[in-house]
Amino acid sequence: MTFTNRSAARRLALTAAGTGMLVLLTACGGDDRPATAPTGTPGGTRVAATSPQPSASFNDADVTFAQMMIPHHEQAVEMAELAESRAGDPEVKELAAKIKVAQDPEIAIMNGWLSAWGKPTGPEEGHEGHDMPGMMTGEDMAKLRESEGAEFDRMFAKLMIAHHKGAIEMARTEQARGSSPEAKALARNIETTQQAEVEQLQRLLDRL
Repeated sequence: MTFTNRSAARRLALTAAGTGMLVLLTACGGDDRPATAPTGTPGGTRVAATSPQPSASFNDADVTFAQMMIPHHEQAVEMAELAESRAGDPEVKELAAKIKVAQDPEIAIMNGWLSAWGKPTGPEEGHEGHDMPGMMTGEDMAKLRESEGAEFDRMFAKLMIAHHKGAIEMARTEQARGSSPEAKALARNIETTQQAEVEQLQRLLDRL
């Protein structure tokens, strides 16, 4: 199954789940409360999934953040799933599992926001022309699928570092330009969690 088809199938399934998983993510600063990361992420615990609907306060930046971060997360999850059978290093497998556990629920959350906001899960004109930093090319993904063992481990770490750095960039843009308290809090959580994972991946890459 291609990434596009896999993404569409995952998105369809998670959109329904997302409507029941809308959360009130908050972070330190102002009147906000501390945010927590999903289960399995470094130093975090899963946010409760029984919070109220997202606030009505949102802008185009929030919509773009969700529409772009969903396929970005979907690709990271696909990469993590490849590690289940192809990775040779136990730490790679463990980290990949944590990435999947963290990002799958966030996909559902963002799908739920878009549904609540009355917005499509992607731009009407498609993702072409929209910058999603860190996304792997089809060639990158093909090479990752064809590798295994130590070769896979090194390629996974290198590609995921670039992927995470792209997500961090998108998260910082949302924090600067967004309006939705929930979306900005999730962006802060993504930045914190994935920065820690980048550091772990770099240490892992250095020893592979």
